[in-house]
Amino acid sequence: MRAVLTWRDKAEHCINDIAFKPDGTQLILAAGNRLLVYDTSDGTLLQPLKGHKDTVYCVAYAKDGKRFASGSADKSVIIWTSKLEGILKYTHNDAIQCVSYNPITHQLASCSSSDFGLWSPEQKSVSKHKSSSKIICCSWTNDGQYLALGMFNGIISIRNKNGEEKVKIERPGGSLSPIWSICWNPSREERNDILAVADWGQKISFYQLSGKQIGKDRALNFDPCCISYFTKGEYILLGGSDKQVSLFTKDGVRLGTVGEQNSWVWTCQVKPDSNYVVVGCQDGTISFYQLIFSTVHGLYKDRYAYRDSMTDVIVQHLITEQKVRIKCKELVKKIAIYRNRLAIQLPEKILIYELYSEDSSDMHYRVKEKIIKKFECNLLVVCANHIILCQEKRLQCLSFSGVKEREWQMESLIRYIKVIGGPPGREGLLVGLKNGQILKIFVDNLFAIILLKQATAVRCLDMSASRKKLAVVDENDTCLVYDIDTKELLFQEPNANSVAWNTQCEDMLCFSGGGYLNIKASTFPVHRQKLQGFVVGYNGSKIFCLHVFSISAVEVPQSAPMYQYLDRKLFKEAYQIACLGVTDTDWRELAMEALEGLDFETAKKAFIRVQDLRYLELISSIEERKKRGETNNDLFLADVFSYQGKFHEAAKLYKRSGHENLALEMYTDLCMFEYAKDFLGSGDPKETKMLITKQADWARNIKEPKAAVEMYISAGEHVKAIEICGDHGWVDMLIDIARKLDKAEREPLLLCATYLKKLDSPGYAAETYLKMGDLKSLVQLHVETQRWDEAFALGEKHPEFKDDIYVPYAQWLAENDRFEEAQKAFHKAGRQREAVQVLEQLTNNAVAESRFNDAAYYYWMLSMQCLDIAQDRAQKDMMLGKFHHFQRLAELYHGYHAIHRHTEDPFSVHRPETLFNISRFLLHSLPKDTPLGISKVKILFTLAKQSKALGAYRLARHAYDKLRGLYIPARFQKSIELGTLTIRAKPFHDSEELVPLCYRCSTNNPLLNNLGNVCINCRQPFIFSASSYDVLHLVEFYLEEGITDEEAISLIDLEVPRPKQDNRQQEIANSSSQILRLVETKDSMGDEDPFTAKLSFEQGGSEFVPVVVSRLVLRSMSRRDVLVKRWPPPLRWQYFRSLLPDASITMCPSCFQVGGPPSSSPWAYGCLPSDVPL
Repeated sequence: MRAVLTWRDKAEHCINDIAFKPDGTQLILAAGNRLLVYDTSDGTLLQPLKGHKDTVYCVAYAKDGKRFASGSADKSVIIWTSKLEGILKYTHNDAIQCVSYNPITHQLASCSSSDFGLWSPEQKSVSKHKSSSKIICCSWTNDGQYLALGMFNGIISIRNKNGEEKVKIERPGGSLSPIWSICWNPSREERNDILAVADWGQKISFYQLSGKQIGKDRALNFDPCCISYFTKGEYILLGGSDKQVSLFTKDGVRLGTVGEQNSWVWTCQVKPDSNYVVVGCQDGTISFYQLIFSTVHGLYKDRYAYRDSMTDVIVQHLITEQKVRIKCKELVKKIAIYRNRLAIQLPEKILIYELYSEDSSDMHYRVKEKIIKKFECNLLVVCANHIILCQEKRLQCLSFSGVKEREWQMESLIRYIKVIGGPPGREGLLVGLKNGQILKIFVDNLFAIILLKQATAVRCLDMSASRKKLAVVDENDTCLVYDIDTKELLFQEPNANSVAWNTQCEDMLCFSGGGYLNIKASTFPVHRQKLQGFVVGYNGSKIFCLHVFSISAVEVPQSAPMYQYLDRKLFKEAYQIACLGVTDTDWRELAMEALEGLDFETAKKAFIRVQDLRYLELISSIEERKKRGETNNDLFLADVFSYQGKFHEAAKLYKRSGHENLALEMYTDLCMFEYAKDFLGSGDPKETKMLITKQADWARNIKEPKAAVEMYISAGEHVKAIEICGDHGWVDMLIDIARKLDKAEREPLLLCATYLKKLDSPGYAAETYLKMGDLKSLVQLHVETQRWDEAFALGEKHPEFKDDIYVPYAQWLAENDRFEEAQKAFHKAGRQREAVQVLEQLTNNAVAESRFNDAAYYYWMLSMQCLDIAQDRAQKDMMLGKFHHFQRLAELYHGYHAIHRHTEDPFSVHRPETLFNISRFLLHSLPKDTPLGISKVKILFTLAKQSKALGAYRLARHAYDKLRGLYIPARFQKSIELGTLTIRAKPFHDSEELVPLCYRCSTNNPLLNNLGNVCINCRQPFIFSASSYDVLHLVEFYLEEGITDEEAISLIDLEVPRPKQDNRQQEIANSSSQILRLVETKDSMGDEDPFTAKLSFEQGGSEFVPVVVSRLVLRSMSRRDVLVKRWPPPLRWQYFRSLLPDASITMCPSCFQVGGPPSSSPWAYGCLPSDVPL
């Protein structure tokens, strides 16, 4: 580091304080009772400012550059604008000692002997705070949150923005060590705020914001008057009674003197963001210096060591970009690096470091030796066991213990020195002198070897890897290259300031100069490209360049020298250059050139680098052919040209070598048919057909399909022609081809039919299938195109395809929501399982969607389906069981439909009596496992509600009690709780009008029957109306053994007249129902009815005894009194006798449900229309 004086001036009075404008253009000085404004560029005094009546002690500029402040012994503070105009003035009770602006809020702190004040532009008044001692200095933290005050009594007080004390630092010296100057480190990289403190106890100290001291106090041996940081906080300036300004590191290590003065230095400041320093002295001298920090560094191959922050050494690996920092805590003067050695010269010693291991990438250094001695030298070089000191004309070789072993005296000043390698303890040095001499010195030899002598001074030297060539840069910026053995000048190049040989290639060097990088290979012309800095090393494709203070590795493709070798067909040398580093394009060019030059070994290596398998296969095949004895280079070169796309040259070589067939094959593969015809033989039909086929393939690939079709047909390739027509949708051409083909050519015909089907021409496809006689494909075509009529007609003629037609038809119906038709189609196709599955799915859907009437209908259909299947004796028992199960479910869901609507819909369509009967019917009929979707809560709730309304209070109370044991939905909760309470107020009995009567034994049955829907006396099952669910006056009877259904009907139809009976009987029959109406005109009594007598005779007993009638009884019955359920086989018919002739009964002929007249209520589930919604 050295200081250069830029300008100097002298004022009449002592310079008490200095402040820079933030942009660095102006300088404000406090001198006497005035402020002096200087131009920093040339030291011109711009303007003196008068405003104070006494000595101005302090001045400070705001960070935003809009205003500055000054404080004086006249107890006043003046605020000035950047235009040098005073705008505000306020006072304290004592002389102002220091002022400082907050860097963030621009709040001004002004300190006097007894207090300090805080002022900001937003405030009208200054907030003042008392101080226990005289305040000499102050400084704000970087974030503007805290203000540090330095006291005369040796105390440092840290206050917040409101002036409240947060930290108090008491120094050991107390009042004997007044705090004369403090400053916070402005660096943003520091983790903590660091306060530098200089006191008149002749010490410098550092503290954290918390008050904790960092390190120990550092002695100064003079009284410090001012301290300030550089802009980035890396250095500290300190001036005082020693009449000079010293430069320190941020840790307090002294680095050197900036400028010596003739009197005490009262103030010093650093120009913002620069290396300029201004110094103000007691005698009024103002000095402006520029600090120049020289580069201290060393390089060996890919390791570069340089000085950082003046006291640290950073070793950088230029290849891996790894870095390691060595902290020396003293000024680093010189650095040298060689192999695993690193030498660092400090002011009073030299440290020798070594690597921990021999690993080339290891970056861990440890101290090997210390030479505790002060040395003065111009250059420092380190070897394996020695250090070399260069002092003007003299070289000294010292061991690591500091013992001088030998010395060399030169004829002229030493300008350049470099270690060029060698065994440990015997390394060679390359030395260049100012008089042009170049010497080689071995550290173990006292005698220097003169390599050559030139007329101009040496600036830079380097020796090639084989030690045969020497490159010199002289003081005229000329690069000269010599042969060391012959001393001959091989060539020279201008505009050079540094030179380096490539460590991996003997014939390559580079030199820099004039903003350009020059690369020279052998004796070829120089290749130039732009580059700033100095070349210091050249390794492979990497050039190490030093620019300003940093070194970088620049990746430089070696393309230019490689092409220079290629131009001369020097393929092996070009390959060596390419290995140093070229682009993939350059590698490919090298490979192609070597291949055309028939240097297959070099071409193979180059193609491996670009991973081109195609050319590697070609080279491999050529090498195999050469091993087999082929020596025709024309044929090899023809193959190379064909691979490169030079087809005409390849064809000429093929013809010249007598291989026209290879030329024909090449042109055919390339679809260059006009050229291929020139190489056809004697008109071989196979070759001609092959050529036409390939030409058609080519026409197809170049989007000329019609031409390709014609060529394929002429070549007999019908399949390919059909594929093109099909892909382009040419139906007419497909039909034409299909009609021309013979029916024996099944493959092309089948392909034609397939494409016609895809192109929505099923008629022509059917024609083609008929031509082939492929009926199965024809059926499949009709099914896929949903032409069901044609499919059914074909199925009638050929029953073996029935399954192939009806199953897809049923699936199609199901997909189109025509499930009932689908079920019938499945049934017709003999797919009973699928037919049942469709109905089961419909039923499950209806239950899941709470469509219980539909569910009843589908269960009835399921039962009838099972009954139909039961005709098969193998499945009879199982299917009859399912029939009865599904019939019961149909009855349950049909009844539950009314309950569900009553509880869910706002208005009921059923009378209370009907709902009452349905609820009782369901409770008596429900199995132990309640069917899916049926809610017992809804049934009991409806029963309780209707029982209460109809007067069956006892039954209602029972229903409410049952509900208490069930989970009640929230919407029924209140109604049930209210009903449970109110029913307690009703009498505990049921209305007798509601009690059901058994029409067989005339027994009144309870409303809640433990036996279910049968009489408690005779066990006769009740017959319920499908509409009102009243118990009907019907009694089921059975035929005696031996009486068939047909005989029974014929006996009943005889209608033996009854004497003395004046009743009029009317039977009405239509397509949908049978209605029996008995109308009495007058009361009359006839002979006793044999059926009624049979009832009274057989009733009574604990077991159910069915009514069995003989032929005599049947003959006595009237057809108008009997209802017959004519079940299909294998079921027997069911017979019922009406016991109340005055009431009409209706039966549905489909589902055999019975009820009142048709107009009284809807029919049962079996009579629903066929288009029931799902």
